[in-house]
Amino acid sequence: MSPIRTTLRRAGLVAALTTAGVLTAAGAAFAHVTVHPETYAKGATDGVLTFRVPNEEDTASTTKVQVFLPTDHPVLGVLVTPQEGWTAQVTTTKLKTPVKTDDGTITEAVSEITWTGGRIRHGQYQDFNVAFGQLPDDTDQLSFKTLQTYSDGNVARWIEEAKKGAEEPENPAPVLTLTAKGAETGSDGSSASGSASSSSSSSAPAVAADSTSSSDSTARGLGIAGLVVGVLGLAAAGYALARGRSARSE
Repeated sequence: MSPIRTTLRRAGLVAALTTAGVLTAAGAAFAHVTVHPETYAKGATDGVLTFRVPNEEDTASTTKVQVFLPTDHPVLGVLVTPQEGWTAQVTTTKLKTPVKTDDGTITEAVSEITWTGGRIRHGQYQDFNVAFGQLPDDTDQLSFKTLQTYSDGNVARWIEEAKKGAEEPENPAPVLTLTAKGAETGSDGSSASGSASSSSSSSAPAVAADSTSSSDSTARGLGIAGLVVGVLGLAAAGYALARGRSARSE
């Protein structure tokens, strides 16, 4: 095989492998369990959190989802929205430090919600909506560790917490950022000034639309990156070809 053909094949292989890496990274980014909206105001009342669970297995379905709520900074007044095909089991825990509210002192809070009975198949996702009465005002974020069980027995553990200034862990837990009261938090209803019922009917669709838009933008960006890599590979191949022809003519 001539040096020119060898160079072309190598350049094409590098471009293909790099593009495949970009696309693989895009797929991995969308496989995480996430919470929406991503931000709420500290101490927000009467809102809704949506836990989005995608299925990342090719040959198995998701059959069980366990979301663990923090008890050191508890979420008060948790209610689970009925989900067709799924049964929710709510576990409460006695708080080490009771929380004083306008309605009295709270000594217990929800520590775990488990959904079973349904199936999330390959290429699909499921949204699980949870209404709350009040978010804590003494922390900057809430981490919701999640276990995702598949029909083949495998369990995806979304329990790793990202450290400040470090890269996102391989199996990150869904994180809700809590902003200062009255801060601008976006157009997804995260200021939480309405009732829980109105949030369920109006905020949830908006959240889904915002999330989809964000995912589409990310996908487009990754696709463009892959195309740029391919073009650079072809340009390198063309340069090698021209250089080879010049050497031969000399």
